[in-house]
Amino acid sequence: MSQHLFSPFSMKGITLRNRIGVSPMCQYSAEDGTPNDWHLVHLGSRAVGGAGLIIAEATAVEARGRISPEDLGIYKDEHIPPFRRITDFIRKQGAVPGIQLAHAGRKASTYSPWKQRVSGVAVPDEDGGWEVVGPGNTPFSKNHRIPRELSPEEIADIQESFRLATLRAREAGFEWIEFHAAHGYLAHSFYSPLSNQRTDRYGGSFDNRIRFVLETVRLMRKEWPEELPFTVRLSCSDWVEGGWTLEDSVDLAKRLKEEGVDLIDCSSGGNIPKAPIPVGAGYQVPFSETIRHSAKIATAAVGLITHGMQADDIIRNGRADLVLLGREMLRDPYWPLRASQQVHQRDAVPVPPQYERGWN
Repeated sequence: MSQHLFSPFSMKGITLRNRIGVSPMCQYSAEDGTPNDWHLVHLGSRAVGGAGLIIAEATAVEARGRISPEDLGIYKDEHIPPFRRITDFIRKQGAVPGIQLAHAGRKASTYSPWKQRVSGVAVPDEDGGWEVVGPGNTPFSKNHRIPRELSPEEIADIQESFRLATLRAREAGFEWIEFHAAHGYLAHSFYSPLSNQRTDRYGGSFDNRIRFVLETVRLMRKEWPEELPFTVRLSCSDWVEGGWTLEDSVDLAKRLKEEGVDLIDCSSGGNIPKAPIPVGAGYQVPFSETIRHSAKIATAAVGLITHGMQADDIIRNGRADLVLLGREMLRDPYWPLRASQQVHQRDAVPVPPQYERGWN
């Protein structure tokens, strides 16, 4: 039987009610990393809207790893109860709660989008900013802070933060975890040759550059329940000559599968400013299709997937196992309900009884 957008998707011990997920999207609305009512309503409304998977935004494993001072974090035990309030609500609506664990690396300590005129402006110390770190001391852009190069001992400390954050995510009730290794943040900046000029065991060769990712995944994977999905988001191309490539991503995906990773979330770019990315409808879907078939691992497609028939076509033709929507879900939390009508699966998503009169 062929799969379609509203076919259930089973992985490990969980089953998504459909192949639609909410992509992690920063809300820049937390104080000291703590989720609040905004996050409950933002994530909860999309569970009400019918998505099968709801992934909380990039959540920093240490305060220094936040993109902005207003980012979510899970770097202390006090973060667990407010997250559990959110995961409980998501589950009650029939969706699976997921979280993306992250470290912003050299792209940290920047103003929230609505607090700056130019993208990526660094927050100074006197306004609550902090030191940033990376594989070397090359800044992401002229507006960003100059990072301090991490020593091997400091790398191990950050990896320990990822391990502890994984334990907290489990305690907070999340049932799907994603390691954020994309978009120019810390993990991506290690594996891309554009940002990693190290000469020790974490730089130089392909094997050395991917070492940070593999070691971190290995630590996290030991703390994550075997019956729950463990996934990784990759930037599958830097989109510039001499950078990370799709072929590199296939090789890394094969290694990650050996480490027990269940799915690759296939994004791209983010490691250099103004990369010549050919943005268009479904422009990143070829990444998920290639990795799915070449690395023999489940994939999620993301990036300008906006229409129900478009998303259904991706699943039906085996180009991805899931589709993750970002901006379209911001515009319409009830996109899955509308898509079910477009692809002639009207009964696939139950309308909440409180809203039935508006949909019938």
